[in-house]
Amino acid sequence: MNNDLKELWQSLALVLRAHPWHGIPIGPESPQVVSAYIETVPTDTVKYEIDKRSGFLKIDRPQKYSSICPTLYGFIPQTYCGSHIAKLCQERTGRPDIVGDDDPLDICVLTEKDVSHGDVMVRATPIGGFCMIDQGQADDKIIAVMHTDGLYSQWKDISDCPRAFIDRLKHYFLTYKDLPGSDERLCEITHIYNREQALEVIRKARQDYLEKYSRLDAMMNERMED
Repeated sequence: MNNDLKELWQSLALVLRAHPWHGIPIGPESPQVVSAYIETVPTDTVKYEIDKRSGFLKIDRPQKYSSICPTLYGFIPQTYCGSHIAKLCQERTGRPDIVGDDDPLDICVLTEKDVSHGDVMVRATPIGGFCMIDQGQADDKIIAVMHTDGLYSQWKDISDCPRAFIDRLKHYFLTYKDLPGSDERLCEITHIYNREQALEVIRKARQDYLEKYSRLDAMMNERMED
Protein backbone atom coordinates (compact mmCIF):
# COMPACT_ATOMS: atom_id res chain seq x y z
CA MET A 1 0.00 0.00 0.00
CA ASN A 2 1.53 3.32 -1.06
CA ASN A 3 1.85 6.25 1.34
CA ASP A 4 -1.01 8.26 -0.19
CA LEU A 5 -3.41 5.34 0.14
CA LYS A 6 -2.26 4.66 3.69
CA GLU A 7 -2.90 8.26 4.61
CA LEU A 8 -6.36 8.09 3.03
CA TRP A 9 -7.28 4.96 5.01
CA GLN A 10 -6.06 6.51 8.25
CA SER A 11 -8.01 9.71 7.63
CA LEU A 12 -11.21 7.87 6.74
CA ALA A 13 -10.92 5.73 9.87
CA LEU A 14 -11.08 8.88 12.00
CA VAL A 15 -14.23 10.34 10.46
CA LEU A 16 -16.23 7.40 9.11
CA ARG A 17 -18.06 4.71 11.04
CA ALA A 18 -16.97 1.14 10.34
CA HIS A 19 -19.47 -1.05 8.51
CA PRO A 20 -20.75 -3.54 11.15
CA TRP A 21 -20.45 -6.51 8.78
CA HIS A 22 -17.15 -5.79 7.04
CA GLY A 23 -15.35 -3.17 9.11
CA ILE A 24 -15.37 -4.90 12.50
CA PRO A 25 -13.02 -7.88 13.03
CA ILE A 26 -14.49 -11.22 14.03
CA GLY A 27 -11.99 -11.21 16.92
CA PRO A 28 -8.50 -12.66 17.53
CA GLU A 29 -9.86 -15.53 19.64
CA SER A 30 -12.35 -16.68 17.02
CA PRO A 31 -14.15 -19.06 16.94
CA GLN A 32 -13.91 -19.67 20.71
CA VAL A 33 -14.78 -16.01 21.43
CA VAL A 34 -16.28 -13.85 18.69
CA SER A 35 -17.48 -10.33 18.13
CA ALA A 36 -21.25 -10.05 17.84
CA TYR A 37 -23.13 -7.09 16.39
CA ILE A 38 -26.53 -6.83 18.09
CA GLU A 39 -29.47 -5.78 15.92
CA THR A 40 -32.43 -6.62 18.18
CA VAL A 41 -32.97 -6.85 21.95
CA PRO A 42 -35.85 -8.56 23.82
CA THR A 43 -37.75 -5.30 24.43
CA ASP A 44 -37.98 -4.42 20.72
CA THR A 45 -41.48 -4.55 19.24
CA VAL A 46 -40.11 -4.45 15.69
CA LYS A 47 -37.39 -6.60 14.18
CA TYR A 48 -34.34 -4.60 13.20
CA GLU A 49 -31.90 -5.81 10.58
CA ILE A 50 -28.68 -4.47 9.14
CA ASP A 51 -28.88 -2.86 5.73
CA LYS A 52 -26.06 -4.73 4.06
CA ARG A 53 -25.21 -1.94 1.65
CA SER A 54 -25.06 1.04 4.04
CA GLY A 55 -24.37 -0.66 7.38
CA PHE A 56 -27.26 1.14 9.09
CA LEU A 57 -29.99 -0.60 11.03
CA LYS A 58 -33.35 -0.71 9.29
CA ILE A 59 -36.79 -1.86 10.39
CA ASP A 60 -37.32 -5.27 8.85
CA ARG A 61 -40.87 -5.80 10.10
CA PRO A 62 -43.06 -5.44 13.19
CA GLN A 63 -42.95 -8.49 15.45
CA LYS A 64 -45.97 -10.64 14.65
CA TYR A 65 -48.30 -11.62 17.46
CA SER A 66 -46.65 -11.33 20.90
CA SER A 67 -43.51 -13.30 20.01
CA ILE A 68 -40.23 -11.67 20.99
CA CYS A 69 -36.68 -12.99 20.86
CA PRO A 70 -35.64 -13.87 24.43
CA THR A 71 -31.98 -13.02 23.81
CA LEU A 72 -29.83 -10.38 22.21
CA TYR A 73 -29.88 -11.19 18.50
CA GLY A 74 -27.57 -10.19 15.69
CA PHE A 75 -24.71 -11.56 13.60
CA ILE A 76 -21.01 -12.34 13.65
CA PRO A 77 -19.03 -9.79 11.59
CA GLN A 78 -16.87 -10.99 8.72
CA THR A 79 -18.81 -14.22 8.27
CA TYR A 80 -20.91 -15.26 5.29
CA CYS A 81 -23.27 -18.17 4.69
CA GLY A 82 -22.29 -19.45 1.27
CA SER A 83 -21.23 -22.75 -0.26
CA HIS A 84 -19.27 -24.10 2.71
CA ILE A 85 -22.15 -23.48 5.14
CA ALA A 86 -24.55 -25.03 2.61
CA LYS A 87 -22.35 -28.12 2.24
CA LEU A 88 -22.08 -28.53 6.01
CA CYS A 89 -25.88 -28.33 6.32
CA GLN A 90 -26.28 -30.83 3.49
CA GLU A 91 -23.94 -33.28 5.24
CA ARG A 92 -25.68 -32.93 8.61
CA THR A 93 -29.23 -33.19 7.25
CA GLY A 94 -28.81 -35.44 4.21
CA ARG A 95 -30.57 -32.85 2.04
CA PRO A 96 -28.51 -32.05 -1.08
CA ASP A 97 -30.73 -29.16 -2.20
CA ILE A 98 -29.79 -26.77 0.64
CA VAL A 99 -28.05 -23.50 -0.30
CA GLY A 100 -26.55 -20.69 1.78
CA ASP A 101 -28.67 -17.62 2.54
CA ASP A 102 -25.94 -15.10 1.51
CA ASP A 103 -26.10 -13.35 4.90
CA PRO A 104 -23.68 -13.08 7.82
CA LEU A 105 -23.98 -15.84 10.43
CA ASP A 106 -26.71 -15.17 13.00
CA ILE A 107 -26.03 -15.30 16.73
CA CYS A 108 -28.13 -15.20 19.91
CA VAL A 109 -26.29 -13.89 22.97
CA LEU A 110 -27.38 -14.61 26.53
CA THR A 111 -26.64 -12.13 29.29
CA GLU A 112 -28.03 -11.29 32.70
CA LYS A 113 -27.68 -7.58 31.93
CA ASP A 114 -30.47 -5.44 30.48
CA VAL A 115 -29.34 -4.07 27.13
CA SER A 116 -31.77 -1.35 26.13
CA HIS A 117 -31.09 -1.11 22.40
CA GLY A 118 -29.32 -2.69 19.48
CA ASP A 119 -26.54 -1.28 17.30
CA VAL A 120 -23.93 -2.36 19.86
CA MET A 121 -21.02 -4.78 19.84
CA VAL A 122 -20.45 -7.50 22.43
CA ARG A 123 -17.92 -10.29 22.87
CA ALA A 124 -19.62 -13.67 22.90
CA THR A 125 -18.65 -17.25 23.71
CA PRO A 126 -20.46 -19.82 21.51
CA ILE A 127 -21.98 -22.81 23.33
CA GLY A 128 -24.08 -24.44 20.57
CA GLY A 129 -26.62 -23.69 17.90
CA PHE A 130 -29.69 -24.55 15.86
CA CYS A 131 -29.45 -26.09 12.42
CA MET A 132 -32.25 -24.06 10.89
CA ILE A 133 -33.52 -24.13 7.31
CA ASP A 134 -35.50 -21.20 5.97
CA GLN A 135 -37.26 -22.06 2.72
CA GLY A 136 -34.40 -24.24 1.49
CA GLN A 137 -31.61 -21.98 2.77
CA ALA A 138 -29.19 -22.78 5.58
CA ASP A 139 -29.90 -20.24 8.33
CA ASP A 140 -27.93 -21.44 11.36
CA LYS A 141 -28.43 -19.72 14.70
CA ILE A 142 -25.35 -19.75 16.90
CA ILE A 143 -26.21 -19.67 20.62
CA ALA A 144 -23.67 -17.91 22.83
CA VAL A 145 -23.23 -16.25 26.20
CA MET A 146 -21.79 -12.80 26.70
CA HIS A 147 -18.12 -13.26 27.46
CA THR A 148 -17.44 -13.21 31.24
CA ASP A 149 -21.16 -12.66 32.00
CA GLY A 150 -21.73 -13.00 35.73
CA LEU A 151 -24.53 -15.57 35.42
CA TYR A 152 -24.52 -17.25 32.03
CA SER A 153 -20.76 -17.64 31.57
CA GLN A 154 -21.00 -20.80 33.67
CA TRP A 155 -22.79 -22.43 30.72
CA LYS A 156 -20.04 -24.01 28.63
CA ASP A 157 -22.22 -26.06 26.26
CA ILE A 158 -25.82 -25.95 25.13
CA SER A 159 -26.45 -29.07 27.22
CA ASP A 160 -26.05 -26.81 30.27
CA CYS A 161 -29.13 -24.76 29.26
CA PRO A 162 -32.52 -25.59 30.79
CA ARG A 163 -34.78 -27.38 28.31
CA ALA A 164 -37.51 -24.78 28.82
CA PHE A 165 -35.20 -22.05 27.58
CA ILE A 166 -34.20 -24.01 24.48
CA ASP A 167 -37.86 -24.71 23.71
CA ARG A 168 -38.70 -21.03 24.06
CA LEU A 169 -35.91 -19.99 21.71
CA LYS A 170 -36.90 -22.70 19.21
CA HIS A 171 -40.51 -21.52 19.28
CA TYR A 172 -39.45 -17.99 18.44
CA PHE A 173 -37.43 -18.99 15.39
CA LEU A 174 -40.03 -21.47 14.18
CA THR A 175 -42.80 -18.84 14.26
CA TYR A 176 -41.17 -15.42 13.77
CA LYS A 177 -41.80 -15.44 10.02
CA ASP A 178 -45.28 -16.96 10.10
CA LEU A 179 -47.87 -15.02 8.16
CA PRO A 180 -51.12 -14.06 9.95
CA GLY A 181 -53.92 -16.39 8.92
CA SER A 182 -51.60 -18.93 7.29
CA ASP A 183 -50.79 -22.41 8.57
CA GLU A 184 -47.66 -22.63 6.41
CA ARG A 185 -44.45 -23.02 8.39
CA LEU A 186 -41.59 -21.23 6.64
CA CYS A 187 -38.74 -22.30 8.95
CA GLU A 188 -37.66 -25.61 10.42
CA ILE A 189 -35.02 -26.61 12.94
CA THR A 190 -33.64 -30.01 12.05
CA HIS A 191 -31.49 -30.44 15.14
CA ILE A 192 -29.62 -28.72 17.96
CA TYR A 193 -25.84 -28.94 17.99
CA ASN A 194 -23.19 -28.60 20.68
CA ARG A 195 -20.31 -26.18 21.19
CA GLU A 196 -17.78 -28.02 19.02
CA GLN A 197 -20.21 -28.19 16.13
CA ALA A 198 -21.00 -24.49 16.59
CA LEU A 199 -17.30 -23.66 16.32
CA GLU A 200 -17.17 -25.62 13.07
CA VAL A 201 -20.12 -23.64 11.68
CA ILE A 202 -18.32 -20.40 12.52
CA ARG A 203 -15.14 -21.63 10.81
CA LYS A 204 -17.09 -22.50 7.66
CA ALA A 205 -18.87 -19.13 7.66
CA ARG A 206 -15.50 -17.42 8.05
CA GLN A 207 -14.12 -19.47 5.15
CA ASP A 208 -17.09 -18.44 2.99
CA TYR A 209 -16.48 -14.80 3.88
CA LEU A 210 -12.78 -14.92 3.07
CA GLU A 211 -13.47 -16.49 -0.31
CA LYS A 212 -16.15 -13.98 -1.25
CA TYR A 213 -14.56 -10.86 0.22
CA SER A 214 -10.86 -11.79 0.16
CA ARG A 215 -9.69 -8.48 -1.30
CA LEU A 216 -11.76 -6.45 1.14
CA ASP A 217 -10.46 -8.48 4.09
CA ALA A 218 -6.86 -7.96 2.98
CA MET A 219 -7.39 -4.21 2.67
CA MET A 220 -8.95 -4.01 6.13
CA ASN A 221 -6.07 -5.97 7.68
CA GLU A 222 -3.55 -3.68 6.02
CA ARG A 223 -5.35 -0.63 7.36
CA MET A 224 -5.36 -2.05 10.91
CA GLU A 225 -1.65 -2.86 10.74
CA ASP A 226 -0.61 0.64 9.58
